[in-house]
Amino acid sequence: MNLSALLTDNVTEILFKIIEFTQARQKILLQNIINVRVSGFVPLELQVDEFSDLLKLAIEEHVQNDRLVLQDTDNIKFGLSGSFEAKPVVDEQSKELREENQHEYLKLQFQKLEENMFNHRFAAELLKNSQGTIPV
Repeated sequence: MNLSALLTDNVTEILFKIIEFTQARQKILLQNIINVRVSGFVPLELQVDEFSDLLKLAIEEHVQNDRLVLQDTDNIKFGLSGSFEAKPVVDEQSKELREENQHEYLKLQFQKLEENMFNHRFAAELLKNSQGTIPV
């Protein structure tokens, strides 16, 4: 068995999941920014900590048992054929901040967007270095 190929495949799969997650989150954060002045708009967010915890568990499983197991939650689903779905939830903190101070709300959204872009670039760069490609 070629363990380095298995490890590369598992790392690649994790990196693709991070890229997919950050792409989905970017769309949501941009909508939060675009709709700042729309009456009745409710800002959404993806469960970043939940996603991170799921990946951490998958990596721990891989280290212990040489297999990659991605578990589902109510908000995050991993399909058998590599599909992935992250369900947005109401961002209560942003919702309150938007009602109180739109400037601070926008500042928070841009901070989240910047963090998300960093995570996306980091995963894409790791993928590029391991595979020679960057997904768009």
